[in-house]
Amino acid sequence: MLHTTPTIGVLALQGDVREHRAALEAAGARTVALRRESELDAVDGIVIPGGESTTMSRLLQVFDLLEPLRARLKEGLPAYGSCAGMILLATEVLDTRPDAEHLDALDITVRRNAFGRQVDSFEADLDMTGVDGGPLRAVFIRAPWVERVGPDVEVLARVPHGQAAGKVVAVRRGSVFATSFHPEVTGDLRVHRLFVDTVRSQFATP
Repeated sequence: MLHTTPTIGVLALQGDVREHRAALEAAGARTVALRRESELDAVDGIVIPGGESTTMSRLLQVFDLLEPLRARLKEGLPAYGSCAGMILLATEVLDTRPDAEHLDALDITVRRNAFGRQVDSFEADLDMTGVDGGPLRAVFIRAPWVERVGPDVEVLARVPHGQAAGKVVAVRRGSVFATSFHPEVTGDLRVHRLFVDTVRSQFATP
């Protein structure tokens, strides 16, 4: 595979698939809607969108994607998860169903729906490491936050003020990123550009 224009799969079981694909394509990637194990072989990275994490966990099993995706992530497949995607990438999830599965790609403990119900959704301006050009406008919708960060995980952003001030809402380990918020809904492409550039640099031909 070649790689000035990486191909990024957006997990298309539920959630903001169309919005992520549009943002990724505007940031310089090709995209595919990913639903089958065979499609994993054709992508250079994957985005796991927001949605309902326990439903997505169940659908990963229904579509026989859970173990193949875990295996690709262990092999180094770049990944970005927003909101429910952060939950699925984590090694430990609090306040979830006992039968929920996750992908163990980031050594973090995440608290599901940490900011409250849908009516408690909010926006905030965040400074995010690796993103130039001033603060990001971050949209939080029934969002998780990170309660524990493993030693190999970098904190990229925290809530700057309010009752949740200091809570971790963006993390990275190598080419795996996760945010509590939804950059795909704001029109600000900087998080998607960061991910596309990471995928491109990992797979670029020397």
